Amino acid sequence: MLILSVESSCDETAVAVTRNGREVLADEIYSQADMHALYGGVVPEIASRNHVAVISNLADLALRNAGISRKEIDAVAVTFAPGLIGAVLVGVNFAKGLALSLGVPLIPVHHIRGHIAANYIAFPELEPPFLALIVSGGNSIIADVRGYTDMRVLGRSRDDAAGECFDKAARVLGLPYPGGKPMDDLSRGGDDTAFDLPRAKIEGRPYDMSFSGLKTAVVNIVHNARQRGAELDRAGLAASFAAAVSDTLVPRTLAAADELGYEKLVIAGGVAANSRIRRDFEMAAERTGRQLFVPPLRLCGDNGAMIGCQGYYEYLAGARAGMDLNAYATMDIDNVAY
Repeated sequence: MLILSVESSCDETAVAVTRNGREVLADEIYSQADMHALYGGVVPEIASRNHVAVISNLADLALRNAGISRKEIDAVAVTFAPGLIGAVLVGVNFAKGLALSLGVPLIPVHHIRGHIAANYIAFPELEPPFLALIVSGGNSIIADVRGYTDMRVLGRSRDDAAGECFDKAARVLGLPYPGGKPMDDLSRGGDDTAFDLPRAKIEGRPYDMSFSGLKTAVVNIVHNARQRGAELDRAGLAASFAAAVSDTLVPRTLAAADELGYEKLVIAGGVAANSRIRRDFEMAAERTGRQLFVPPLRLCGDNGAMIGCQGYYEYLAGARAGMDLNAYATMDIDNVAY
């Protein structure tokens, strides 16, 4: 089954062609990062307008690189939630028009489910059930993945997402947007014990997370150093920050896996590209004898292939959408409605 898939939930426009949920024939991505770097973060209106400008040509490019014609497409999959509402609407409306013109089914895909599915591309042997941690710019979620479309949220951030905090910490340190890679690069030369940063806990909710206090602590440290004219150990702060995030994610994920008896751990989302977090999960998996699945860096960020992969399993589960499909800024992965 050939699926053309569309992803436009934030500042990447992505179109891919996949076969049977595991094989990627083409995966084209147009990043707007340089445009938004001028403002230190994503400007929703700019993101939406640029999606409109490039999405049609990107779809043509994906088809050419896949070596197929539009008539060979069996279905169109699209991210319909969650994300920046204007940006998501661009992809949804383009996908609706394409599905209607081709006379093929339209498959709605939840963006976070797509991130999990990136691991099916990287690891063809991977099948549910397993425990998944999804950490990105907008979400930090621990989920019980009982089936390809059967999922239950066990814990989530009560405030900021881990990826958002990386961007905010990078900005106050004078690093470029997006902040994940610059923070990672800076932290490699730093002492991760240089600063005592908070690791928040939510009473009665052992798998929930909070990152706002960590973000505020970093901002205060930087501002205090500037006000006193003191030299700041930027590398040490970046390393201490990464350690605090990892210390929040790894123990909770392992505890949830222990409770459910899972031997397979899946990590997904843009923050899964962070070297400290990847290393700590590798060490934890080796220590506990678990299988760890983390996608390659190119599949950690937003891409169309992950939407096509998850779209295949949504299709098998009977997911179809009509021309009244809407876009949603928020939606839980275990309560998908369209």
